Amino acid sequence: MGRIKTMLIKRKTREIMAEHEKEFTEDFEKNKELVSKFAHVPSKKLRNIIAGYVTRLKKKPDIV
Repeated sequence: MGRIKTMLIKRKTREIMAEHEKEFTEDFEKNKELVSKFAHVPSKKLRNIIAGYVTRLKKKPDIV
């Protein structure tokens, strides 16, 4: 099992992805910068968790 993401992380990630999904990539470092640019995140730790979750979602293949 992996680490469980809180509803705050999931909600913020969905909000950011809804508006700027095409700009995010599978690169964590780039996503980290984009999260800082698009959302006001009070701490580095939260920014990194959100960026990691965005990266994970972008790497996940869409099941149709």
